[in-house]
Amino acid sequence: MQNERLRAVMAAGGWTYAALAKAVEVDPKSVERWVNLGRTPRRATALQAAEALGEDVHALWPALRQARPARAISPELVALYEQRADIPVSTFVDMMTQARERIDVLVYAAVFLHEAYPRLNDLLRERAAESCTVRIAVGDAESSNVQARGQEERFGHGIESRCRLALMHYRSLVGVSGIEIRTHGTTLYNSLYRADDQMLINAHVWGVNAYGAPVWHLRRNGDGGMFDTYGQSFDAVWATAEPVQEEE
Repeated sequence: MQNERLRAVMAAGGWTYAALAKAVEVDPKSVERWVNLGRTPRRATALQAAEALGEDVHALWPALRQARPARAISPELVALYEQRADIPVSTFVDMMTQARERIDVLVYAAVFLHEAYPRLNDLLRERAAESCTVRIAVGDAESSNVQARGQEERFGHGIESRCRLALMHYRSLVGVSGIEIRTHGTTLYNSLYRADDQMLINAHVWGVNAYGAPVWHLRRNGDGGMFDTYGQSFDAVWATAEPVQEEE
């Protein structure tokens, strides 16, 4: 099978077999076989040829594209829970209690936190008083995305009521130094609970309430990993969210 891509690139650049062979230090017959027989050169030679031709090596020889080997376990993964209901609320509370720099929460409602731990607001005030930045983003009950989630989870208008209830729980924190509450209307793919370099990620599954969906516990392990991916996701949603104002 001929390598038509390589043939076209060489023709467009005025390359002969001999010229390309000289550029990459191989026999011209080797180049001829690359073109007419579809042979794939060794990776190092292919990289040299692609650089000479000004073309992507994988576009010329797709066979050289190697999938990155999957890692059986990420070094960032601390634990995996089949559903959020399996996690004691103390896990969330302990994580926030240990935070020294930041606490980030991105949810639609997550009223289970206040229901199971009534001192949550006091804890957040204490953390903020110790120079820990606290950012809480809850769902905008008027958002079409929030309303759609209620329909998908067969929760109906209940999710909108829970978003309003969550905002009521957090409202006393509005105006507290170091704490900011915002509402967002984004499609929530995951609920995020971050405390410094630890994060609990509650994945959302179509038709399943959040308490029945899986959660993975991550601990940051250097730059550019899964932890940072989710952290950047929080920041992107936060940038679009509306600050909750103090009541007059």
